[in-house]
Amino acid sequence: MPKFEIRIDHDLCWGCKTCEVACKQENRAPEGVKLIQVEEDGPRRVDDKLEFSFQVNLCRHCDDPPCVDVCADEAIGKRDDGIVVMDYDRCTGCQACMDECPYDAIAYDHDRNIASKCNLCHHRIDQGLIPACADNVCLAHCIYFQAMT
Repeated sequence: MPKFEIRIDHDLCWGCKTCEVACKQENRAPEGVKLIQVEEDGPRRVDDKLEFSFQVNLCRHCDDPPCVDVCADEAIGKRDDGIVVMDYDRCTGCQACMDECPYDAIAYDHDRNIASKCNLCHHRIDQGLIPACADNVCLAHCIYFQAMT
């Protein structure tokens, strides 16, 4: 089974947030819950010009994800293809995974009282598609999804 990775070239990101919109639409995330988030650093003045930089933050689907180990409800697991998924039916909302995530990439869904994270659109991958954020919606072309060899 191939392993998958998502790569982000943060230097190319210009902060359009189309990845956020595509993710929200694809996953029907409620108001206030972002499974991918574009964070702005700036503006700062460089050579008498204002410069902005952006950081795209989402679950990195770690090789050894600490969120899996800390979840007492076994609501988070790692698939054979490397995708770290959340089983929302098993999550009790204890938020232990949020505290363990080194990337601060797990959100809390107050409406459903559960933790919520990027599942790398595994429902799309299982159909031979790519995640919504990487599916030609990124105007700066800075999000890449690929099978690793």
